[in-house]
Amino acid sequence: MAGCLAGSLGAAAIAGPAAAADQVPPSYVEQVRAWSQDPTVLITLRAWNQKHAALTQAEIERLDQDWRAQTNSAQKPLIAEILGAPLSSLLLRHQADSGGELIEAFVMSRHGLNVGQSAVTSDYWQGDEAKFQQSFGRGARAVHFGAVEVKDSGRRAQQVSLTITDPKTGEPIGAITAEFDLDLIALTSGS
Repeated sequence: MAGCLAGSLGAAAIAGPAAAADQVPPSYVEQVRAWSQDPTVLITLRAWNQKHAALTQAEIERLDQDWRAQTNSAQKPLIAEILGAPLSSLLLRHQADSGGELIEAFVMSRHGLNVGQSAVTSDYWQGDEAKFQQSFGRGARAVHFGAVEVKDSGRRAQQVSLTITDPKTGEPIGAITAEFDLDLIALTSGS
């Protein structure tokens, strides 16, 4: 894989049968699965899940509201904390190495909160979205393909989300979402 557009603002879902198809090639899905087993991912998720085990739904929603407010503020302590984490640096490196094929990637805790990301997301809590519910919510080895969207650039993109399983325990500990530029993948693979 080859770099780096960021964000998904202004995207519109494509109508029709292609919207639900898994258009991200299987080799890319397996690459995301490999990323999910990186020690940085596993250490971060284990520590975050342990530290925040007793987090209530009200606290999760407050954190999400804080995040949303910070996206339009000069003061961004929560966003800076997540973007400054080693896990975010790892994901940003994967994005940069992709040559534009990987638009963004983020890792979510067992609560559905972002613990690492390659670009700022519009919200902090993903737990109420299909990307989390259809991956983490379905247990080990679950994979969810989002709808194919057309970005502001006019290029097609799709998110793929996978459950992250702790290899020591076999238990789901989080999820990872990666969004790919389908048109660039088709161009570089000759499809």
